[in-house]
Amino acid sequence: MTVWISRRPEADVGRELAESRSGPGLLAGVRLAVNDTIDVADAAAVAALRAEGAVVVGKTNLDQFAIAVSTGETDIAVATDTAGSALAAAGLHGIVGIKPTRGLSSLDGVVPACESYDCITIFASSLLLADTAMAALAAWAPNRSWPADTTLAAPPTPVVAIPDELPHLDPLWRAAFDAAVTRLQARGARIVTVGFSPFLAAAKLLYGGAFVSERHSAITQFIDAHPDEALAPAVQEIVATARDIPAHRLIADRAEVRRLQKLAMKSLAGADALLVPTAPTHPTIAEVDEDPAGVNERLGTYIDFCNPFDMCGVAVPAGVAGDAQFGVTVLARAFDDAVALDIAALFTDEPAPATPWPLAAADHVELVVFGAHLLGGPLVHQLTDRGARFAGEITTAPRYRMTALPTTPPKPGVTRVPEGVEGAALTGHRWLLSPAALGQFLAELPAPMQLGKVEFADGSWRTAFGCDAAVPGEDISSHGSWTNALAAGAVRQA
Repeated sequence: MTVWISRRPEADVGRELAESRSGPGLLAGVRLAVNDTIDVADAAAVAALRAEGAVVVGKTNLDQFAIAVSTGETDIAVATDTAGSALAAAGLHGIVGIKPTRGLSSLDGVVPACESYDCITIFASSLLLADTAMAALAAWAPNRSWPADTTLAAPPTPVVAIPDELPHLDPLWRAAFDAAVTRLQARGARIVTVGFSPFLAAAKLLYGGAFVSERHSAITQFIDAHPDEALAPAVQEIVATARDIPAHRLIADRAEVRRLQKLAMKSLAGADALLVPTAPTHPTIAEVDEDPAGVNERLGTYIDFCNPFDMCGVAVPAGVAGDAQFGVTVLARAFDDAVALDIAALFTDEPAPATPWPLAAADHVELVVFGAHLLGGPLVHQLTDRGARFAGEITTAPRYRMTALPTTPPKPGVTRVPEGVEGAALTGHRWLLSPAALGQFLAELPAPMQLGKVEFADGSWRTAFGCDAAVPGEDISSHGSWTNALAAGAVRQA
């Protein structure tokens, strides 16, 4: 089967790429493949990517979008995902796939498969490029709002769950998965084992239950208008009897998914994410031809529950098992997309993006800290436990002084000096966090610490730690930062 259903003339693509490369877009000069379930002219997802400079190369066959990226014919691809098919495609082709929380990218202009669970997915050869493309999508008319308490980063030591059973997993891929778990541990994660049976039960419902009636509904008009045209055998097998499924069965299966979801989330309690093999095996063409529906169901063993459980996922390559690509997927709860991205980055040679794609759409605020909340400081957990994301160093305008306060643990007091009084430039750390997290943090802030606007060397005014100027303390401004003062022994430890 060919990759392309339709492909634009090379001259047209080349001309648009040249124009794009001279533009300011996030995706300037990036070639885009569009899965045939998505209308290029009307889809909001395509419009969002093109607005940032991506150039459409053509429309791919429904199961060939990942090949376009893995062979280098395009840089990114966009497709739909209902039952984990998109993540499986990424895993089988050694590329990155990001399936966001449902509703965070618009489905306008998309032919539905199971509308209750459909989602847009991005594919790319690297995590950074996939993240950049997702940022473009997330900023463009989402169908769902981010919560005020969005988690913007994985914790410093993430707790990652793995299944207590791994059905259908090829022996070579079992060894590859064990190696992936070991690699994750070596990079600082803590691994726990969780019960996987509710996840597996929900995965089977997506094709074996009444949800296939939604698949029939999506193409009813076509079937009625073309009664003599044969459907592909695999499609026919799935939707043939779906017309006759009674509504009460669909309602009952939705209730069953909610029940299983509660059990699954209870199983995940205390874990930040779930790590699974993206697919259990890489089937041959002959195996698919012999039993297309059965192979399809097995391929979705570890991901078909993702959308019904309202989870997000990032699929990344994790080596080669035998002569096939092996991949893992990091799954996280709804709106924990940044958590999944950070943990997935631990499998790559790329750093996690400094400003991951959820920051393009989720409300967040900035806080600058100078003392115990610095990265590595004794109170930094008060920020990281609330999902705050480290955003680098920053230096104030030379209008401030820093004193060592007699507190436990020791803390710096930062105050602004009056006009005409010599001040110092002080270095602190920037953190990004949700509005709700900042509110909780402020509510627990002890006196004499305060939050207020501080002037920085770039002329900006940002929310930062300050202090009641009436509180006495030893002046340590000459050291330029709390870290330097500690290193110089200028702070008396309580």
